[in-house]
Amino acid sequence: MVADLIRGEEVLKALDILKYNPKEASGRLEKLLKSAIANWEMKNEGQKPEEHYLYVKEIRVDSASMLKRYQPAPQGRAHRIRKRSNHVTLYIDSKENK
Repeated sequence: MVADLIRGEEVLKALDILKYNPKEASGRLEKLLKSAIANWEMKNEGQKPEEHYLYVKEIRVDSASMLKRYQPAPQGRAHRIRKRSNHVTLYIDSKENK
């Protein structure tokens, strides 16, 4: 749900959205977006993201491997615990100056 909020938005606006969103995932996506911006700055030395109108081109959240555990339950039973994880793919791009 948090990824849908920033899809297609400009990078600085997306950072603001993630900063003030109360959901737990927003903090992790904010860190990922900052990392993507830093990677873009490393590739394009001497250029600023504000001048190139960077935006979130694509963001995907896919399921990853799942840790399966068992927890003891009453009367000799066992409850299954599934610890889920996911993969997040984030692409940023610059818009053409018109």
